Amino acid sequence: MDDVSRKRADLERCPPGSNGRDVALFDLAVALRIRFTKGRKLGDLDEAITLLHEVLELRPSGHHARPSSLQELALCLLNRYDSQGAAADVEEAVTFARAALELRLPGHPDRAVSLYDLACNLWRRFEKHARMYDLEEALALHRAALKLRPYGHPDRSSSLQEVSLCLLNRYDSQGAVADLEEAVALGRAALELRLPGHPNRAVSLYDLACKLWRRFRIHARMYDLEEAIELHRAALELRPSGHPNRSLSLRGLALCLSDRYDSQGAVADLEEAVTLAHAALELCPPGHPHHGLSVNCLADYIRKGFQQRTLLHDLEDPVGLRRAALELLPPGHPDRPSLLRSLVLCLLDRYDNQGVVGDLEEAITLRRAALDLCPPSHPSRASSLHELAQCLAKHFRHQPIVADLNEAIALEQEALQLLTPGDPSYDVSRRCFMTYLQMKISPQVPITPPSVPDVPRFDLNQVIRGFALETLKMMPTRLVHTHTGVLCSRDAQISHFMESQQFSQLSSSCRTSTPDQRTKLIHTTISGYFQFVTFSHRWGEGEPLLRDIEGRSIYGMSTEGGFGKLQAFCLRACEQNYLWAWSDTCCIDKDSSADLQEAIGSMFAWYRRSALTIVHLSDVANANSFGSSEWFRRGWTLQELLAPKTVLFYTQDWSLYKNLSCSNHKTDVNVVEELEMATGVESRFLTDFSPGTNDARSRLQWASLRCTTRPEDIAYSLFGIFDLHLPVLYGEFAEKALGRLLAEIISQSGDISVLDWVGKASPFHSCFPAQIISYHKLPLPQPPDTDEQSPRMSWQPSLSPALRDHYRSLTESPLPQFTNRRLTLPCITHRVTAIQLQGEYPLTPSYKYKIQASGLRPLEIAMPDKLEDAAMKQGALQLVRPWHSKLLSPSVDLDAMTEMQLLSTLGKPFHALLLIRLPHNEYKRIASSTLIVAEPVDSGSVLQSKVTTLNIV
Repeated sequence: MDDVSRKRADLERCPPGSNGRDVALFDLAVALRIRFTKGRKLGDLDEAITLLHEVLELRPSGHHARPSSLQELALCLLNRYDSQGAAADVEEAVTFARAALELRLPGHPDRAVSLYDLACNLWRRFEKHARMYDLEEALALHRAALKLRPYGHPDRSSSLQEVSLCLLNRYDSQGAVADLEEAVALGRAALELRLPGHPNRAVSLYDLACKLWRRFRIHARMYDLEEAIELHRAALELRPSGHPNRSLSLRGLALCLSDRYDSQGAVADLEEAVTLAHAALELCPPGHPHHGLSVNCLADYIRKGFQQRTLLHDLEDPVGLRRAALELLPPGHPDRPSLLRSLVLCLLDRYDNQGVVGDLEEAITLRRAALDLCPPSHPSRASSLHELAQCLAKHFRHQPIVADLNEAIALEQEALQLLTPGDPSYDVSRRCFMTYLQMKISPQVPITPPSVPDVPRFDLNQVIRGFALETLKMMPTRLVHTHTGVLCSRDAQISHFMESQQFSQLSSSCRTSTPDQRTKLIHTTISGYFQFVTFSHRWGEGEPLLRDIEGRSIYGMSTEGGFGKLQAFCLRACEQNYLWAWSDTCCIDKDSSADLQEAIGSMFAWYRRSALTIVHLSDVANANSFGSSEWFRRGWTLQELLAPKTVLFYTQDWSLYKNLSCSNHKTDVNVVEELEMATGVESRFLTDFSPGTNDARSRLQWASLRCTTRPEDIAYSLFGIFDLHLPVLYGEFAEKALGRLLAEIISQSGDISVLDWVGKASPFHSCFPAQIISYHKLPLPQPPDTDEQSPRMSWQPSLSPALRDHYRSLTESPLPQFTNRRLTLPCITHRVTAIQLQGEYPLTPSYKYKIQASGLRPLEIAMPDKLEDAAMKQGALQLVRPWHSKLLSPSVDLDAMTEMQLLSTLGKPFHALLLIRLPHNEYKRIASSTLIVAEPVDSGSVLQSKVTTLNIV
C-alpha cells in the first residue's frame, strides 16, 4: 500500500464532524502533491487542492495550523500553474502565501519559510507578467528570509540561490551591472554551501556558470568564460543520460565553447559545440518545448563552421535545419520569428559567397514576414526592424535604389524609438543608422531627402511633461535630433520624448510606484533622455545658420564646408549614443538680440551640463600639430575647454586624436599635459574647473593671448568663466566691454589682482587695461620666506604695540568698490617726495625717472611718455599698494611668529600703482605701461605707512 492509500484509509476513519478530520485531510493532500511531483498526474494535484480548501474551512482564523494549510494550498496551486499555466492559479497562490506570512509574525519559527514561499510565488507571477513591483517585492522577501537563515542553516543555500536569481532578472530588465555582480557573488556562496554529493549541486553549478557567462558578455573577461565552461562541465557530469535537465547543460556548455571560439579561434571549441548541440537536439525531439531552440543553436554553430571554412556543403545543413524547424512551428508560434531571422542569416551568407541576388531578395521577403509577426508592442520588433534595414542596405549596395536606402533609414529610426540607450541592441542599431546616413550624404550617390514618418502620439502625463519642461529650461532652446538631423524646438523635443520607448516605460512604471519612487524615476528617465552633446570648433566659411537648416534634415543637405562639418558632428554625437546635439552655428537665432543674449549668458552652463563636448581641430592632421591649432587662440574656445566635464578631440579627418579609445580626453594624462602646454592653464583647472571670481588675474591671463572676430566678444566670452551675468551690447567699444567685466569682478569679489597689469590704460577707467593682452605678463615672483630675517626687516619686541595697531588697520579696511566708473580702493599709500628726470631718449621714445617716496627705497622707472608738469609738483603723486583685508587672516591675538610673518609679508617688494591727484580729492593712475616694483625701507617704515581709501577715476 502506497502512502496515498494509507492516508486515504486514515481519512475514512475520520468522518465529517469527527476530531482529527482536518489533520487527515491535510496529510492526504500532502501525499497527493508528493505523488504528483513523481508521476505528474494532474488529477492528484486537483484533488489535493480540493482537500486543502476543505481543511481551511476546518481551520478558521486563529487556528494554530491555519498557516501551514495556507502555505500547502499555495504550493499546490503553484505546481498546477507550472503544469497548465493558468494565471488564476498563480494569483491564488500569491494570495494564500501572503495570508500565511501575515499569520507568521516576526519571531515565528516558520516565518523564513513563508517569506521564501511568497517570494517564489511573486517571482513566478513576475515571470508571467513582467511587472517589476513583483520582482522587487520577491527580492525584498528573499533577502528577509536570508537574514533568518544564518550560516549553518540547512536552507541558506536555497535563499542565496533565489536572491541571486531575482538579481539576475532585475539585471535583465534594468541593466544595472551591480545587480549582476551581486548575483554572481551570491550564486558562488550558494555553490560553496552545496558540497559534492548535495542533491542540488548541479543546479548551483549550472546557475553560476550562466551568470558568469552573462558577465563575460559585458566585460569580455576570459577568466569568466573559462570558469563558466568548467562549471558547465561539472554540472553535465552530475546530469547523466536520462536526467531531465541534461539538455540545458549541453546547450549551456555549447554556447560557452562557441563564444570561446569567437574570442580565440580554436576550431576544436566550435567542433565540440556542434557535437554538444547535436546531443541536446536528440534530447529535444519534435514536440519538446525546447526543440526549436535546440535546432536554432545547432544551426548557428554549423553556420560558424561554414564561415570559418567557407565550404558551401556545410551551409546547406543549417538552411535545411531551419527550414525543418519552421515546418514544425505553426503560424503564431512564439519561436517562429526567431527561426525566420536565423534562416535569413544563412541565406545572406550564401548570397555573400555566391552573389545570387535571389538569396538576398528571399531574405528581404522573409524578414518582412518576420516583421509582420512582431506588432508594435512585441519585444522583438526592434530587432526585426533593424534586420530588415540591414538587408535593404545590402540590396542598395548591390543596386543603388534610393527607396531601399530611405526605407532602411526609416526602419532604423523606428527601431531606435523602441529601444533604450544602454541596451546592446540600441548601440548596434545606432551604428547602422549612422552608416546609412553616411551613405545618404555621400556625394557619390545622389539621394532625395526622405520625408519624416508620422509617429503616433501617446497621451502625456502632465506631471512628466512638467518635469520635462523644467529640465529643458536648463538646456539650449534648440537642439539637433541626431537620428533625423532636424533642428528641434523645446516643443519638438518633448514630442520626441512622448513618442519614445523611454516615455512608454516611464508611464507604465509610474502607475505602480510610490510618490517618492515616481519622482526619482521621472527625474532619472528625463535627465537621461535629454542628455546632449555640445560642439566646439573654429568657425570657417559657409557655416550653416539657423535659417539654413530650419525645417530640414541636415543629412539631406550639401556636404560642403560647414554643412559637412555639422553632419559629421551630429554623426559622432549619435555614435557616442546621444540623441541631441548643439552647435553655436545653427542653434542660436543670431537675428534676435534676446536669443543672442540668452545664449551668451547661458553658454558656459550649457557646456557644463552637456554630457559630452566634441572638439573638431580642423587644422590638426597629426599629433605633432596639436598645440599649434588655431582653436587654442580663439576667445570663445577657452570656456568650451574649461566648462565641460567630458571632452573628445577629433582631428582634421574626424578621427579621434591619437586614435585614443578613451571616452574622455580629460582623463588621459598625456592629453592633459599637452593641453596645459598649449593653453597655460594648470591641469587641475582643466579637469575640475569652477566658475567664479577667485584668482581673477590668472583667468584673465589664460585669455590674454586669445582673440575674437568681434573685439567686444573677448569680454563676453569670459562672462561664464567668472560666473557673471552682464548685458551683451554689440557695437560697444571693446575697452568698455572689458571695463564692465573688470568692474563687475571688483564689485562682486573685491579682487584687486585685476589691477595687476602693464600696458595702455583704458578710456573706461585708468586702473583697467585697454586690451586683455596686458594681463599676459606674469607678476614678478616673490622671494620665498626663510627662517633668516632680513636686516632691514628685523623684529623687535618694542614694535609690537605699533604693529598690532597697523595690523588692525589692515584687517578693518573697507572692501574695494566700483560704482559710476569710480574705484574706491583701500591702499597702503607712500607719498612721492621727489621725482627727477634722469634721462631722455626721444627717438626710442623713453624717459627715465628716479622716484623717492616716503617709506620706500628709491626706485627708477622708464616710461614711453614724458610726465606732465603737474605730475612733477610736490605732493601731486602717490605710490600705492592696493589692499584687500582678505590678504590677511583676521586674528585677535598676534603671537611673535605671526608678527614676524606679517613684517616679512609687508616688507617684500610689491607692484605699485603711480597715482596723480586730481581736483575734488580724486586720483588717476598714470605710467601704466611701466612695471613699478617698490620695496619698503625697513620695519619702521612699514609701521609708519598708512591705509587710506582713495577714489580713483
